[in-house]
Amino acid sequence: MSGPQRGLLKNVLPPMGPPGLPGSARRGWGSGGLTVGGRRDYTPVSWRKYWDSCRDVTLEGGDVFRVYQRGSVGPLLLLLHGGGYSALTWSLFAENMTEMVECQVLAIDQRGHGDTHTADDGDLSASTLASDVGRVVETVYGAQQPPCVLIGHSMGGAVAVHAAYHQHVAGLAGLIVIDVVEGTAMDALSSMQSFLRGRPNNFNSLQNAVEWSVRSGQTRNVEAARVSMPGQVKNVETGKCGTVDLENMDEAPKEPPTEGRRGSTVRADVIMEEGSEADPSNEASSAPDTKLPVTKYTWRINLGETEKFWAEWFQGLSSKFLSSNPAKMLLLAGIDRLDTDLTVGQMQGKFQMQVLPQCGHAVQEDTPDRVAEVLATFLLRHRLATAKSEFHRSFPAC
Repeated sequence: MSGPQRGLLKNVLPPMGPPGLPGSARRGWGSGGLTVGGRRDYTPVSWRKYWDSCRDVTLEGGDVFRVYQRGSVGPLLLLLHGGGYSALTWSLFAENMTEMVECQVLAIDQRGHGDTHTADDGDLSASTLASDVGRVVETVYGAQQPPCVLIGHSMGGAVAVHAAYHQHVAGLAGLIVIDVVEGTAMDALSSMQSFLRGRPNNFNSLQNAVEWSVRSGQTRNVEAARVSMPGQVKNVETGKCGTVDLENMDEAPKEPPTEGRRGSTVRADVIMEEGSEADPSNEASSAPDTKLPVTKYTWRINLGETEKFWAEWFQGLSSKFLSSNPAKMLLLAGIDRLDTDLTVGQMQGKFQMQVLPQCGHAVQEDTPDRVAEVLATFLLRHRLATAKSEFHRSFPAC
């Protein structure tokens, strides 16, 4: 695959380049990313640290959608994750956002992802995904639904645009699309299958999956990876999402650590650095000892099998985005090529554009505090929310 093709792919799926970590002032490095002594801690963590509640919403017809909620007053921020992710990708962002402005957050495991289960998990058409969003919101809030701001990342950004354009969500006051541009995404589709084949098919444990996500560059924030990855994989034997195993582990009685010489065997929950050996000298690059069981995991969704839907997610996205009525923002991880419609629309002031350099495709995971600052400023600028605390105001810039 050529260099330009790899560059295009970052706007559809996570990058596969060297990981790199955010600066020490960012979350995941100084707070939750390292243990005492300088070792990275890849142990997965529960959703409970970041969300007020987790519930399964049953729609008419029997489809069950997993949602996570935080906050109870203010405008509703409805969060839609990208392809292959889950609602837990928004965990650190939701925590930051609710500390900055008065708002309530609802993040959804979309069809075929995370702990959501429907009669047809394979139907990932744009129309179905957009309709799901409206049905979930209506079921959760009914006539009590507060003003809503749709926020979507990657594929979720496309779904947000479709939902806004077709008016599936009542009382829509804002639309924020994160790191997806129609032209770039469409150009990347021809290389998508090759890109997906570059990922591992299985992981020996949840900790193994978390470690891969950081070392591969899928996320540059260890803390985000620890809460996000369990929602992206499933147990090969049970077919259940990794979040289920994690909750069972948290509830199980803790056993004392097994005695023995550290570093004497290759640990199943650690990915060895290239060229490294399983001996004590490699301790600094391995995760701390835990009692996580060695269980095979694979991806919750086979993205390669969704190929027939890829084009419809992104075709016409720019015109639909510009035609939607609410206040709009396009948040990018780098300076991408805008198509003619978006270029003209930006010049006419139809939407706000913000670029956050030096972060990967999963912007909300890499720099959740920075993304929260940008979106909180957007909400205050359009008088959609009130401030709860002082924070750095980020104004339109590219």
